[in-house]
Amino acid sequence: MIDIVEEGPAYVGAREALLDLCFGEARFAKTSERLREGRLPVFAFVALDDTGKLVGTVRLWSVADRNGFQSLLLGPLAVAPDCRGLKVGDRLMRHALNQAAVHGHGSVILVGDLPYYSRFGFSAGLLDKVMLPGPVEYHRFLGTEFETGSLSRLDGLMSGTGASDPTLAVARAEDSFFFSKAA
Repeated sequence: MIDIVEEGPAYVGAREALLDLCFGEARFAKTSERLREGRLPVFAFVALDDTGKLVGTVRLWSVADRNGFQSLLLGPLAVAPDCRGLKVGDRLMRHALNQAAVHGHGSVILVGDLPYYSRFGFSAGLLDKVMLPGPVEYHRFLGTEFETGSLSRLDGLMSGTGASDPTLAVARAEDSFFFSKAA
């Protein structure tokens, strides 16, 4: 049985290990990471198996356009390789999107594969006026909305908003330096 629970401090190490396993260190060089680094997520959930082992993670981050209109950025979503095919990712996605809607957020955006994310209501071509702080394959820039029109009012460069975490900022700054130096 899989339980979806709020991520707490006890899960940080296991979450980071899972993200390293699924995405490697290159995850710190992704454009979406520029919107997450140094900040705390609005929502963070983990999937635990019946032994209490962390087998999945998803987070949602507050972002805003140049006019201050907000959305949530989803990611990363990761599932342990030995749990793929068990619908862990589906359950994490549905839980995260449900919480976003219940708490009054108008939309969620992400960079991902449309064939996977369309089942959760995500579409391409809704964010033509929106830019991210780095390279992105715009056909993979997807959105879904809970409030009609919330995506169409987004315009310009997205930036991260919300609570910052000074200890996280230091760690991510070191990671970013590593990748910019190696590039």
